[in-house]
Amino acid sequence: MKWLTAAVAALALCLLLYAGSALASLARLAEAARRGDAEQVLARTDLPRVRHALVDQLVDAYLRRLGRERPIKPLERLAINTFGASIADELAAKLMTRENIAVLLQTGALPENVELGTIPPLASIDLSNMTAIMGRLALIKPVEFSLQLGAAADAGSISMHFAGDGWRLSAVNLPARMVAKLVERLPTR
Repeated sequence: MKWLTAAVAALALCLLLYAGSALASLARLAEAARRGDAEQVLARTDLPRVRHALVDQLVDAYLRRLGRERPIKPLERLAINTFGASIADELAAKLMTRENIAVLLQTGALPENVELGTIPPLASIDLSNMTAIMGRLALIKPVEFSLQLGAAADAGSISMHFAGDGWRLSAVNLPARMVAKLVERLPTR
């Protein structure tokens, strides 16, 4: 019976360390965003994952946009996923630079792209209110969680992924209205 109690205690300790490390990494990222420290934000960001996440958002929105106008043929869907991703990747690379990510997390807007709209900035989230934070967190995978940035369902969110040496920003999930405005910049053919 003692071994069962010890195993449960060890499991509880591991879960506490797991959650604590995730929240501590989130707090460090938010503090770096609050200060506008692009170097520290970049140190806590997996930039290729962030760009890939934006490309996925753009391709999904592009497919939905085309699907509203007419049915998408399977070969066309394959071409969009293959070649369209490279076009969307260029746009994502321009938008998700280290400076832009820091500004987006600090102010909620992308510099020089004011017409896109804004998201609630990570810098404005009060991480000392754990009850509110826990209501905004969603576990995606055992090594990834998402934090809703605003009270509205379509306010935008960020995702953090555990990457060997700690938790890193892995996605900035933009609201549908912002993604739709970005998709308007992509060619329709």
